[in-house]
Amino acid sequence: MIDDDPAVLEILDNILSPYFQIRIATLGKRGLEMARLQPLPDLILLDVKLPDIHGYIACVALKQDALTAAIPVIFLSSYSDVGNITHGLELGAVDYVSKPVVAPILLARIKTHLRLRRSSDLLRNQNLNLESLIRKRTSDLETRTADLERRTTELHLSHDLTIVALGTIAKTRDNETGKHIQRTKSYVQVIADRLAPLQRYRDTVTHEQWTQIWKSAPLHDIGKVGIPDHILLKPGKLTTEEFQVMKQHPVIGRDALRMAGKGIGLEFSFLSVAKDIAYGHHERWDGTGYPEGIKGEAIPLAARMMTIADVYDAMISKRVYKPALPHATAIEAIRDGRGGHFDPSLVDCFLEDADEFHCIASRFRDEKDETEDVVEALEEN
Repeated sequence: MIDDDPAVLEILDNILSPYFQIRIATLGKRGLEMARLQPLPDLILLDVKLPDIHGYIACVALKQDALTAAIPVIFLSSYSDVGNITHGLELGAVDYVSKPVVAPILLARIKTHLRLRRSSDLLRNQNLNLESLIRKRTSDLETRTADLERRTTELHLSHDLTIVALGTIAKTRDNETGKHIQRTKSYVQVIADRLAPLQRYRDTVTHEQWTQIWKSAPLHDIGKVGIPDHILLKPGKLTTEEFQVMKQHPVIGRDALRMAGKGIGLEFSFLSVAKDIAYGHHERWDGTGYPEGIKGEAIPLAARMMTIADVYDAMISKRVYKPALPHATAIEAIRDGRGGHFDPSLVDCFLEDADEFHCIASRFRDEKDETEDVVEALEEN
């Protein structure tokens, strides 16, 4: 904990000491020094207003240091306006808790981010172990061909498991169901199958690249893990200020996947496709989307495909703040968005396969019992 208020520190100590070992710093610079001490902290609570350096400056320093960059930072502050929250998230913090601190809320936030940290570390270690195993096996020249085949199979399996695991993590923080992940992935696969034989893509996009696109679709909303609960789980329409915070999730998702790719040595692998999808699936063909407002073919193809899949599924699905729309209504809405919201050529593909979309929606319809979601996701891969 980095905070200079004795009263606040006493409250935090009473809340956290029954569950965690705590280090305390009352100055920002001392906190940065303590953050580098072994064993490294699992999470840092950081006051925004400190006597020596601003909390935002301390956060930037933590994120720029390779030793501390992966440590989750939660800001503590009496400044609870949307501008301060958004700025804190943009600097790399995972959450923003307002003072005075409410014990159950703080504990829940801390436990959530510690679970996410452990899951991320587990996935990274699994990939590192797998890469090490593959390198060892391929060192035997006499069995190089057989080992290479196993390497490909194991690496693809690792990628698939990573995507399912990360997609499931994102799902646990959202009101959407695991069936949404299954449906949108299947919709994107249908679009990919329609595009692949076309002349314009036949010589530029390989079968493996099409496969990477639809297999990466479950990660489109991974950035929502960084959106505060009171906004992400709000059972109604967001205010303008809340929506500005929600619009940060493509940026959070892109940055998380970029860091994950560098961390496991797969910067140019399937995660690059997932990064395009996470960052670009709310852009619009006419340039009125977000986060950048890019338009046309400047939007990655994978993101344009995801946009149609995500919007269609959102329309036909029931949410706490809206009823499900009929399939026919969704078709007309996407047809009306041709050249505006959506890539015209992809709308044409969608219209040709609209019946297939309807079948997928029926096959993976939302139900109360979703205990088999992860198993189904693995089977699909």
